[in-house]
Amino acid sequence: MEKKLDLSKSVYDLVKEYPEVIDIMKGLGFSEITNKVMLNSVGKIMTIPKGAKMKGVSMIDIVGAFMKAGFTLEGEMPNLQGDEAASAKDAPVETAATQVEEPKASQNTETNEEDTVTDSERVEQLKGFLKRLGTGEELGAVREDFASQFKHVEASEIMKAEQGLMREGTPLEEVQQLCDLHSALFHGSTIHEQMDAEHAKVEAVLEAQEKSKSVVALVETVGHPLNQLTEENKALNDLIEELRPKVADKTATIDDVNTVRQLSVHYAKKGDLLYPKLKVDYAIGGPSMVMWTVDGDIRDQLGDLAKSSQSVDDWYRRFDELLTRAQEMIYKEQNILFPICAENFSKEDWYQIYKDTAQYEDIFGVTRIAWSEADAALAAQTTKPSDDNNAIGLIGGTLTVDQLDAMLNTMPMEVTFVDHEDINRYFNDGEKVFKRPTTAIGRDVYSCHPPKVEPIVRGIIDSFRKGDRDNVAVWLEKQGRLFYVNYMAVRDQHNNYIGTLELVQDMQFAKEHFGRSK
Repeated sequence: MEKKLDLSKSVYDLVKEYPEVIDIMKGLGFSEITNKVMLNSVGKIMTIPKGAKMKGVSMIDIVGAFMKAGFTLEGEMPNLQGDEAASAKDAPVETAATQVEEPKASQNTETNEEDTVTDSERVEQLKGFLKRLGTGEELGAVREDFASQFKHVEASEIMKAEQGLMREGTPLEEVQQLCDLHSALFHGSTIHEQMDAEHAKVEAVLEAQEKSKSVVALVETVGHPLNQLTEENKALNDLIEELRPKVADKTATIDDVNTVRQLSVHYAKKGDLLYPKLKVDYAIGGPSMVMWTVDGDIRDQLGDLAKSSQSVDDWYRRFDELLTRAQEMIYKEQNILFPICAENFSKEDWYQIYKDTAQYEDIFGVTRIAWSEADAALAAQTTKPSDDNNAIGLIGGTLTVDQLDAMLNTMPMEVTFVDHEDINRYFNDGEKVFKRPTTAIGRDVYSCHPPKVEPIVRGIIDSFRKGDRDNVAVWLEKQGRLFYVNYMAVRDQHNNYIGTLELVQDMQFAKEHFGRSK
């Protein structure tokens, strides 16, 4: 049977029709095609000629490789110039016109409105669209006006519009509520519409990636944090696709919900390691704060679904909606969050983030892999004083730095100290239930908490600073174990507030002890 490869079809459709396309394209340098998340997103709007232009791969090499594999090519071909045109004239490409002539300037009678406005004006226009959605105006009407004024929207512009709204006083809750609406406005109401309707935006993002640090290169670096997060996204996406038929047939169970709930660990990594660094170190707070809130909502609703006793139809409807929201978050991470991080974070940032990822358990069968470059860099760092006689005089005696450090690390509790300016100054070392990334040292304590928790933390510290309270104690259960969390005001000899101490102690041993006594 003759194998015909239509170059006007998307890479996704070609792979679906001929799976061997993956190996051929990989051999030509298109390594991204092996990434299922990229294939299922960008692959749905990318053709081979467009990919060749973006990657700088000769179409002659591509035509030759597919001919060698027994394919006959048909469909669109880019305009070939010089040597390529001469070499391609004998290629058996069955199409009415294999060369597409670029339109002349005199033939272009349409005015590109985007060329007549500045970046700031475009951002103001985007804010206007978001505000119209926020007042309850019908999505269809807003989308129609949007489509008439914009050809595509880049991630950076959405980021600036969101940050502008927040600077103007729009509550975070309202911006978060707009998240799905502006996703529908900019990308389409479903993940499939996103791929079909906004291909220009995705291409623009990919071009930006090529110009900056190239998020693709980081994602493909074995052991790199973006590599780990992407592998987790691929596994989650595969899991969601496996569950879709079960949800449709109403055979999915609470065990399936609990399997999906492993994404809480993935979201915790973003919340601990990426969002605060973007906000504090690089003043990029809009998208991270909005996505952080959406992460929490997805996580909380999955937890509620795992113990819900609502009607069967409503339960499956909610599960299906949450799977869709989780899949849309995968898209937003790969095409918005990760590129923004790749463009801004330094190598040293990534080394520290990599070090902190060791605190988190493996999920979806994805195992943390060593990043040799980071391991070598971290090993070369000097983190402790070299003088063992470096003594610290205290009221109760004298300790060397090493002795004090070892003593604090031996204490059977998690210790955190926040100074009088609300800056994280110290975490003791060791395995922790409540993750404390080393990147948070020197950063304000509020940036380490999700938006909905921040007001509570502020209230506790403010009450310590004012002298209204000296401690706040909380008993809670986490991971099936009982914990005692004590927040304590730290004051000097003159009763001046100098910081807050947080102590977290695993009390399961006491529960079991007194349980045996009874």
